[in-house]
Amino acid sequence: MANATHLRWKLEVPDLQEEALCAWLETRGSSAFYREADPPRACYAYFPPDQVPPDVLGLGAFPGVALLEAETFGDQDWLAKSREGFGAFEVGRRFHVRPLWDEVPGPAGRMDLVVNPGLAFGTGGHETTRLCMELLEELAETGRLKGPILDIGAGTGILSLAAFLLGGRQLTAFDIDPDCGPAMEELIELNAHLLKGAKPYDSFVGTLDHPRADGPHLGLLANILLVTIQELLPRMAEVAAPGGWLIASGILAERTDEALVSLMSHGFKPEKVLTEGEWIAILAVREPA
Repeated sequence: MANATHLRWKLEVPDLQEEALCAWLETRGSSAFYREADPPRACYAYFPPDQVPPDVLGLGAFPGVALLEAETFGDQDWLAKSREGFGAFEVGRRFHVRPLWDEVPGPAGRMDLVVNPGLAFGTGGHETTRLCMELLEELAETGRLKGPILDIGAGTGILSLAAFLLGGRQLTAFDIDPDCGPAMEELIELNAHLLKGAKPYDSFVGTLDHPRADGPHLGLLANILLVTIQELLPRMAEVAAPGGWLIASGILAERTDEALVSLMSHGFKPEKVLTEGEWIAILAVREPA
């Protein structure tokens, strides 16, 4: 496979279309999708060598989305291409996030998280991930970041790692994507300088119905699409301890009311909503049955 040819699409994507487009691309074989953190905030979709890309005409179903560039490259260029558009940045009051090829540590007083962009969702660069990390900071400051905590659709495991570094314990992270298993293990290795030998979380590849997801959990993290949150809410209510918290994100701001109603109808009382750009994160509490 040394001469395998990869494909990368560079896309202009309005924030309001990102959720739906990402889901559409994933069902059509895209192996990775991310948005640049800095302006012009272009989006990139990658397709592996053995994958026939979708018909470009299909993008017409998403208003405002435009294919700016389609580029092919060999295995030897994969690393260089995956590094474009991703630099270091700060999150909340406690974190500094940098890609593994950036060797400059963050400022004093911030925890220096190292990530490998492009392998799985969850590098801290997306608004929803940052919002979740900010809510975790608030929970830690008020003494509510207690375990056990379940990270649903964990991606790289960055939220579980952040929770651990903020004092959370008994963390379990999982995702249905097999690529996320190695990605979660790699994240731990990349942040050995912070962990000093500690294992921040247990992890597995599977679904919320897996026995290892059984509760009761004092905290739930769900930075996934709203439609998936809605599908999983009955099971979330089963595994959440009464009085336990839920951080839900991956939700467009224009769907805030819908998200709040969905949470309340399954026994989660909204406590706080944070907004960044077109995205929100909700902190809710599981009410007693």
